[in-house]
Amino acid sequence: MIINNPIKKIVSDQKNGIFRGIYSACTANDLVIEAVLNRVIDTEDYVLIEATANQVNQFGGYTGMVPADFRNFVFSIAAGTGFPKERILLGGDHLGPLTWKNEKAETAMEKSAELIRQYVHAGFSKIHIDTSMHLGDDVKTEKLKTSVIARRAAFLCNIAEQAFNEIKDQNRTLMRPVYVIGSEVPVPGGSQDEEETLEITKPSDLEDTIETFKKEFLSLNLQEAWDNIIAVVVQPGVEFGDETIHEYSRADAVELIQCLKKYPGLVFEGHSTDYQTADALRKMVEDGIAILKVGPALTFALREALYALNSIENEIFRFNPEIELSNFTGILDDVMAKHPENWKNHYHGAPAKIRLSRKFSLSDRCRYYLPMKEVKDSLSIMLSNLKSTSIPLTLLSEYMPLQYNKIRYGLLTSTPEDLIRDRIINYIDDYLYATDPEMKMNRFGCSK
Repeated sequence: MIINNPIKKIVSDQKNGIFRGIYSACTANDLVIEAVLNRVIDTEDYVLIEATANQVNQFGGYTGMVPADFRNFVFSIAAGTGFPKERILLGGDHLGPLTWKNEKAETAMEKSAELIRQYVHAGFSKIHIDTSMHLGDDVKTEKLKTSVIARRAAFLCNIAEQAFNEIKDQNRTLMRPVYVIGSEVPVPGGSQDEEETLEITKPSDLEDTIETFKKEFLSLNLQEAWDNIIAVVVQPGVEFGDETIHEYSRADAVELIQCLKKYPGLVFEGHSTDYQTADALRKMVEDGIAILKVGPALTFALREALYALNSIENEIFRFNPEIELSNFTGILDDVMAKHPENWKNHYHGAPAKIRLSRKFSLSDRCRYYLPMKEVKDSLSIMLSNLKSTSIPLTLLSEYMPLQYNKIRYGLLTSTPEDLIRDRIINYIDDYLYATDPEMKMNRFGCSK
């Protein structure tokens, strides 16, 4: 039996004037996923968790996981928290030739087809098809034509539909995939140019994108797939870089937002919404940007929590010769310095500035290094040390003041794991406030 995708209901409500949205946690970090699940475990809400093509692909990506592995990874975390897996929606982000963009189009698209096939076979029910980049034998000096982007996207969507048809009779409760398209797709992980100026998508370009994609989809008899396209990725004027944030401006995006009203089945998907204020995020959803993607901000919060706990660990145990200190902050930075491939295109300037960026950048790249053995071993030592003692309130006030307040009001315990989760939840609450009209903000976050 094919079950309805709940994202379609959110889109339908939004288009019928009912303010609703959903946020997507784009992450492969177990601590972040655990926080996402724990935050709504006592509700009936769905959570949307997405893997990107460079994180998870048929060759393992930087996580070492293929799509089925990622599904099992998320479900195992859910089992550990008691969160029902039936309320987990899995998405694939930037699925297409991004990872193989330097290869010839033929081979890059062949690999993209297998990528899409494996995501669909693994039960991912939200597929963002991204073919917006030049490939190895495209002319780099010319803007890639929308028709080329659309033709490649239609080819991959056809692969997705074939993959779904191959498994739909084998699963009694299979959710039909929905699709996200677009030709103005922000760079995954944030801007790589601190001085980059943003050009909001022109209404004429949006119209051209939709019409061109529709033509290419229908040329492959993909009418049913076209009916299951729920969103278009555009640039509404939000982005972040190393140490800058482009704030959402409703006034600047008004023409684009008005143009969306012409399309009864479509909303916008907002990429790089990390670090927007809660009020800005809610305005985005009200304006039809009903799917909000967040990734680096969640691991940025995780990194802040881990640095704070490392400082607390040092204060408590610095002069205790019987305790081995974790040196978590130092080890993480040493590993990043030795393996620059995951941050060198994002951090620029003098060595001192690069060092600061490695540790504190909004374009968080620490997430690539947290799974590495030296870092994991250091983290294990730190958590073990902190769990062996009671963390003084004075140190929590110094290093984790938001969590300190919650502890004082009896809303949080001071175990290291709870402190980490709650720091991540500080960001999650902004997205829950933005996507649920019943949510209200207070000094501790959001609640109904």
